[in-house]
Amino acid sequence: MKNNIRCLGYIILASFVVLAFYVGYVNVFMGPALATDPHNGRLAAWEAGIKRGTIFDRQGVVLAKTENGRRVYPLGQDTAQVVGFISRRYGRTGLESAYDRYLLGMTDDDKIQALINRLLGRPRVGNDLVVTLDARLQHLARELLGQRKGAVAALDPRSGAILALASSPGFDPNQIDQPAAVPGRNNGTVYDLLQRDPNAPLLNRAAQGAYPPGSTFKIVTGAGALTADPSVSKRIFNCQGSLTVDGFKLPDLAAHGAVDFRRAMAVSCNTTFATLGLELGVERFYQNALAFGLTRNPWEHNLPGVPGSPELDYRPGTLTPPKKMTRPELASSAIGQGEVLVNPLQMALAAAAIAHNGVIMRPHLLERIQEPGGRTLVKAAPQAWLTATSPAVAAVVKEAMVAVVREGTGKGAALPGVTVAGKTGSAQNPRGDTHAWFVAFAPAEEPRVVVAVIIENGGAGGAVAAPVAREVIRAALAG
Repeated sequence: MKNNIRCLGYIILASFVVLAFYVGYVNVFMGPALATDPHNGRLAAWEAGIKRGTIFDRQGVVLAKTENGRRVYPLGQDTAQVVGFISRRYGRTGLESAYDRYLLGMTDDDKIQALINRLLGRPRVGNDLVVTLDARLQHLARELLGQRKGAVAALDPRSGAILALASSPGFDPNQIDQPAAVPGRNNGTVYDLLQRDPNAPLLNRAAQGAYPPGSTFKIVTGAGALTADPSVSKRIFNCQGSLTVDGFKLPDLAAHGAVDFRRAMAVSCNTTFATLGLELGVERFYQNALAFGLTRNPWEHNLPGVPGSPELDYRPGTLTPPKKMTRPELASSAIGQGEVLVNPLQMALAAAAIAHNGVIMRPHLLERIQEPGGRTLVKAAPQAWLTATSPAVAAVVKEAMVAVVREGTGKGAALPGVTVAGKTGSAQNPRGDTHAWFVAFAPAEEPRVVVAVIIENGGAGGAVAAPVAREVIRAALAG
């Protein structure tokens, strides 16, 4: 009998220990995330007593602020997919969600100040967020996209700071909760309409799009070929207008004849780069793509010292695994077709590797978090993300990209007095007309800005996307 009582006592004691550990885990480790989860009903009541912090661009332009208890987005559609929105009905998105705890002043560092404010009867005010976006560039990019579906990504290759991340079509975050204005019909709110819109205006195409990169991917293939065999830069390739691989005919833009690496990049010779892909073989081709971060998410880990959600919803690229990749598919993938899918920010990062001597800096939107009085709480520091290739290889690819703009398919991106390095892409699309691509950086000697542009179903990248990149580069350098 005593043994049974003892066993029961041990079981009850063990249950209490497990329960204590679980409650402690929920409060200590899960508590902050649960407290700021958009679906937590208590958050709305808590937030009602706090003036949410302001979001500024790098120059101090207001991107989001609180007026009369209502969240206001002065730039409207320009920054909608990046800054996001707050809705008591639909939660929060974008930077509003990622840095929610800081904007509400709900971090551990804010607890003492919150207690002082409560004792003195002061209103609670959240922290301000300063981001790397340039509102001027963001507006220009949206303006250049116009009514066309597409995206623009611009960043500083030296630090990884994202300068612009524009997506079209967009939406006005100020109207999310408003009734849908459709005469004679009850269609719910504006957000309900946006969700049903086949043009997907809620989608941040710059970071979540999935597109074949077309010939812009030749900078990646070219870097891999040069890494495997540096003599590729001196070889002569014979382009007869097409390449046949195991019975599959890969067409070229023209019969380019005898071309070296630089000229092949300038005229975007499919034959040359498909040949280089075949010479690499499926395993080395795949590993080279991984080195450029093709299947990686830069936000798979939070910024050092900044707990919370990832800054962006990001769709990593996809590529057929080596064991499933046939030779014809390898040839197609080497020129950015086949099963290769990327987003514009990803291609901007690939170009940034060439611009920054082979190193990709980790992209980020946070510049700093500061108290309402201006004291900095958190400041982002540049951090290397990946080493995609060597400085020597990057230099050869850079020279070839300069030739693209000076004498090749990318002349539409040329700027007087500035050496622009770029690469065009006209990606075949099984669901419609060709996508127009362009990636570029400038000045080529000491790159300060990298730009990637896609215009869905736009046609030739050199004619359609390159002029957009040119104007964004012009404005970035002028600023």
